[in-house]
Formats: sequence, structure tokens, C-alpha cells
Amino acid sequence: MRQLQVTIDANSGFCFGVIYAIQMAEDLLEERGYLYCLGDIVHNDEEVERLQKKGLRIINYDVLQKLRDEHVLIRAHGEPPSTYQMAMQNNLTLIDASCPVVLKLQNRIKTSFDKKEQIFIYGKHGHAEVLGLLGQTSNEAVVFENLDELLRHELPQNITLYSQTTKSTNSFYNIKNELETRGYAVDANDTICRQVSNRDKELRLFAQKYNRIVFVSGTKSSNGKVLYQVCKDTNPNTYFVSKVEEIQPDWFANGETVGICGATSTPMWLMEEVRDALQTL
Repeated sequence: MRQLQVTIDANSGFCFGVIYAIQMAEDLLEERGYLYCLGDIVHNDEEVERLQKKGLRIINYDVLQKLRDEHVLIRAHGEPPSTYQMAMQNNLTLIDASCPVVLKLQNRIKTSFDKKEQIFIYGKHGHAEVLGLLGQTSNEAVVFENLDELLRHELPQNITLYSQTTKSTNSFYNIKNELETRGYAVDANDTICRQVSNRDKELRLFAQKYNRIVFVSGTKSSNGKVLYQVCKDTNPNTYFVSKVEEIQPDWFANGETVGICGATSTPMWLMEEVRDALQTL
């Protein structure tokens, strides 16, 4: 045995929005025996599989269009107005677990759109949250993933700037400052979730304490990719795993200290499984 000293980061794991959605799903599954969910409830295959065994049925928009007289969970990412309209037409009961931070952002974007402002959203194309935000503008807002992409657009003099809730705060303000340097008037709405953005700083402090870092995340998680890179930049001996089976014993030497951390979509039980596996190497 390698006798590794393993510590789980107390600040890692589900954000409150994901905790709320999963708790709601588990309560309804216990009560009803099954529940439809529009899209993966969280970007973590292991957690989705756990809930599917309890009766969660993941569906897409095509299935939603054909569904009638059922209960459907709306996950933390939120949904565009068209989803709610479809639910009314099909007599569906929506269990809305949209994150309060996301709902507040949707309302602010809708208000800006109603004022006919030129809206630009810093976010990932096709991401579930971003699709919900775009829906508040009848899909008229411009989504961009970085400054280079934004500058390829013909920009108006007055720009209303928003961000997906899980983007980097530093990147958001760098974009704002660069636009202002170029002479644009920017109404910057900082709508980034601090519970998520603060993890950047927390993880840097955590990652430098250990010989090795094991970062646990689903491969679909945008937040996971960003936070993994934060760890890797801080501690080059950082390894990404999405499940216990991906751990490679030759990563570790006898008696080393190992820190385990993860994304806002990583369940604590999965990090605990990784810890238990490392302690038996």
C-alpha cells in the first residue's frame, strides 16, 4: 500500500442551485416512483446514472413536444419562455428547479430587451443556461465566448453586457475594460454567481497544499473544465477523473499527500469514492 494522505476539499461539490434541484428530484421520485427531467439534471454522468436508477427519465425537447399530462423537472440551468408555453399546451406540470441566480439574470435580460437595448452575452454557445437567456430576447441577443469572437461583430456604440453565471469574473471585466478602451459605452451587468467564481481563488489555495491533486468532474461540465485548469496551473501534478475506474496507481508515490476537489456539478459521494479508492492503493 502507498499509504497516501488524502484530503477532500470542503468547498468543492454541488453549488446550492444543484443541491436544490437534486433534492427536489429525489423527493418527487420517492413520492411518484418516476419523474421526467428535461436534459441532464447535472453535468455529471455518475450522478445522472444514480438518479436514473431511482426512476429519473432524461428527455429532450423532441420528447417533451409529444409528452402529455405528466410532471417534468426543469433543472437548475433554467429554460426559455418557449418551454413554459409548450408545457401549457401539453398540460404538463413543470417542477421548476431553476437556480434563483439564473432566474434573476433571466429577468434582468428580459427587462433590457424590453427597453430595446443591444444585448451581448458572454457565455458558451449551446449551453443550457445560455439558451434560456437567449430565449428572453427572442434569440436576438449576441452570444460570444471570448473577446476575439465579440470583436468580429459589428458593434453598436452602446453595449449592454451580460454573462453566463458560471463564467470567470476576471475575464468578464477584462472584456468590459477592453471595449471601453476602444471607445464603446458599456453597461456591464455582473451577474456571475459568486459561489462559483470564488472557487477559483479557493482552489488555487487548496491545490498548492498537496503533492498531487485529483480533480473529479463530469466530462460535460463547463465549470469542471475551467476549475480543472485552475488546479493544473497551480499544481502541475493534477489529474482529471470522471469516475473511480480512471485512477492510475502509478500517478502516486508512497506517503504522498493528495487533495481531492471537483466542480459545482460533482457530487460529494463521488469524491468520497475516489478518496476511499486512493486510500486502498
